[in-house]
Amino acid sequence: MAIGSFEFFSDCLRRNVSFRIVLPNEGDVCGEAAPMKLLVLLHGYCGCSGDWLWNSQSAELAQRYHLCIVLPSGENSFYLDGKATGRKYGTYVGQELIRYVRKTFGLSDRREDTFIGGLSMGGFGAIHTALQFSDTFGGAMALSSALIVYGMGGMKAGDDNGVANYEYYDLMFGDLDSAMDRDVNPEKLVMDRKKQGAAMPRFYLACGEQDFLLEKNRRFMEFLKEQKVEHSYTEGPGGHDFGYWNKHLEPGIRWLLGMEP
Repeated sequence: MAIGSFEFFSDCLRRNVSFRIVLPNEGDVCGEAAPMKLLVLLHGYCGCSGDWLWNSQSAELAQRYHLCIVLPSGENSFYLDGKATGRKYGTYVGQELIRYVRKTFGLSDRREDTFIGGLSMGGFGAIHTALQFSDTFGGAMALSSALIVYGMGGMKAGDDNGVANYEYYDLMFGDLDSAMDRDVNPEKLVMDRKKQGAAMPRFYLACGEQDFLLEKNRRFMEFLKEQKVEHSYTEGPGGHDFGYWNKHLEPGIRWLLGMEP
């Protein structure tokens, strides 16, 4: 197994960016042959690209399932494209980075071999990016997703919800009162993809019963159910931490790969 850090110039972010990568050795329990499948794992708010390596069995699972895992840094962007120059975080993760690692490391370029996952802010990013670039990603794994687009309307300048202030949310999502009607809302992206007849990614969703984001995750699950979008949803004892997320990393990977969780 090889674990490394790479740097290249990003047109989307207008600067050099770095990412971590886990490349398993040839030979695995699944009998897979190269080119390898790809899973992009996104960190959460206030996190970094090393979080999954330091706090989970992601490297071991990459070897076990013959899966290349790429770990980018999304800063606190919610993995959304901003209007300002150098803030196309969604396009960076969902398009530019994918092209770079596929070409550089000889990975599969098939949609059904390309997945994205994340926790908290990264869970939202995984859902949104998979929908924004649904022709690239066959599935997404979203753990304790920060679906804060639900309930942002009504915030005013100077407001602070204890996580961040109005000015931050306005920078990330634009006008908060209209957020539900724009493509920062994953629900709108689902409806747009259905109207276009575009490919729809599959979703593995999990959230702890003691997680402050539980009701928002339940709401999104119910929406997917209503829209007949293929998904798996699970919840159980646990909070907003790696103690819970680690219980669902391997089941989520197995589900994305078409195996029993």
